[in-house]
This record gives sequence, C-alpha cells and structure tokens, in this order.
Amino acid sequence: MGLMLDTVGKLIARYLQHEAIGFEPFTPSDPEHLRHVIQPADVLLVEGNNRISGVIKYLTQSTWSHAALYVGPIDGAFEPDGEPHVMIEANIGEGVVTAPLSKYFRYHTRICRPVGLSFEDRDTVCRYAINRVGFGYDTKNIVDLMRYLIPLPIPQKWRRQMIAMGSGDPTRIICSALIAQAFEAVRYPILPKVTLAGSRKARRAILHIRDSSLYMPRDFDISPYFAVVKPTIEEGFDYTALHWADKPKPLEEVAGTSDPFPSAHETPPLVPETADEAAQKAAFAEVDTAPANTGLTAVPLIARLRAHARRAESVAARNRMLQLAG
Repeated sequence: MGLMLDTVGKLIARYLQHEAIGFEPFTPSDPEHLRHVIQPADVLLVEGNNRISGVIKYLTQSTWSHAALYVGPIDGAFEPDGEPHVMIEANIGEGVVTAPLSKYFRYHTRICRPVGLSFEDRDTVCRYAINRVGFGYDTKNIVDLMRYLIPLPIPQKWRRQMIAMGSGDPTRIICSALIAQAFEAVRYPILPKVTLAGSRKARRAILHIRDSSLYMPRDFDISPYFAVVKPTIEEGFDYTALHWADKPKPLEEVAGTSDPFPSAHETPPLVPETADEAAQKAAFAEVDTAPANTGLTAVPLIARLRAHARRAESVAARNRMLQLAG
C-alpha cells in the first residue's frame, strides 16, 4: 500500500512541476543588480511558472508563488560550472534543497529584508535552514498533494486553509513554512496576531506567533517587519542613461533647435523697444474718448499711460548711450 501511494504521489508531484506553456515574466530580474544587493537572511519571492504556482497564486491572491532564503555560499554545494549554491528552498517532490541564485534570474522576483535583524540572529536563521537540507517531501501523503488539484474556485475564507491542509512533514516544509520556522527560531515576527490588553491607563500589544504552516509567500511582502528591496534602485537608477529600442537617438525636441510647443503669440523682448510716438498719441486719443463711450474715468488712465511713456523713453535713451559707448 505504501509503495502504491508513493508512486501515485510522485506522479502528482511531477504533474504539478510542469511549466506553463508560453509563460514569460513581465519584469525579469537584473542578474548583476540582484547579485550585488541580496544579503544573508533575505527572502527572495518568485513568480513561478509551473502548474502548482498558478494554484498558489490563485489561493493567495498574489503575484508570488514561491519563496527561498538567501544564506550565502554553502560548503560543498555548487553547480557543474562552479557557481556556488546560495539559496535554501523547499520544493514539492524534492523537499529541502540548495540552489544557485542564477536559477531565478529569468523570473520576476522581489527581495524582502528583515529590518533590524542582528548579525548573530541572521546567522542563526541561515544555519537553521541549512541544517534542514535533505528533509524529504513525503509523496505518500496524498491528502497533502491533492489540495493543489481541487477544482477552482475556492471561497476566499478557505484559501489559506487550503495551503495548510494535510498532515506530517509535507505541510511543515512547504517553501514559506520552512522560512517562517527559521525566523521563529530567533522570535522575529512576520505576520503575528496582535491583541490589546491592559487597563484604561495602559495598553500593550501581545504578539501571537501563527503556526508556520499558515504562512504564504506573499506574507513576507506585506509584513510590516520586512522591507522591500529593489536592486535596480539600490544600485543607483538614472533614467537618462536608458536606451530605448524604439527611439535610439535623442528626440528632436530635446537635441534640436525646434520648439515642440510653439506659442501662438510672439514672446515680448527682454528690453522694451523704442517708444512709438504715433502709437502713444493714438492711445491718448482713444482714452480721451473713453468717458463718453464706456463711462470710465480718463484721468487715471492718462496718468498711467504717460508714466509708461516716460519709462519707455528712459529705456530708449539708455540703449542709445550703450550703443555709443560700444
């Protein structure tokens, strides 16, 4: 009986691990920026592309379907080309394994960093996860695997329970549960339940640690105790240095002399032009007739026009002096 359950479990696990056809991440990671920014005890969230990823993203109503813990180079674990394994993750059908960072270069990822975690506690979190490498995923637990095959839709209030459904090791070592256990080892909160207690004079918050099997990848993203770190911005983002494929050269309105926003009226000169005596006389004549036509008082208007004329004549005289001096 155990052999039959194990065989069926492996078939289900293999089916769930098949990649979705035609899936392409909208914003893949920048390998160099990601490699330079990520630090030990950082949680790397991944938008996966296999069948189980689609189910997890639906059940959690989130972009993220997988979580891995960055621990730094692991002794004795490396790729055939020599790249060290730096990630600890729990995969269905495999259990707890190590992985290189390059595994997720072509995926949409996000770094979630625990805020204020001491060096000693970061080391404890990483060692906790490393010590669990090799823990197996019991494929005989069909109940645990079948939760990902139940037809959708699922009522929202039951979705989190669907992630935690099952029993035994499989539930305890799903990707987010493994990382949650590592942070629980140093009493670092993720999404604890908070209750207020005390008298009227004093209130205090009591944090209740959730069961690790209830955590999802998105919980690290929405946790108030984890900072979202974006490698491109951390490395110094300069939008002027971008090269657009559809516009390889600077736009004409930027590099050329043409005005992209032509004005309907000519811009007045910085220095007033020489006063036009004929125009001034016409203005005075128009103002003299204003009381009869519009009921306006002519005296204040004439005074202002005369003051303007005097300023214009003064500027014109100064300009002539500057020309003679030049």
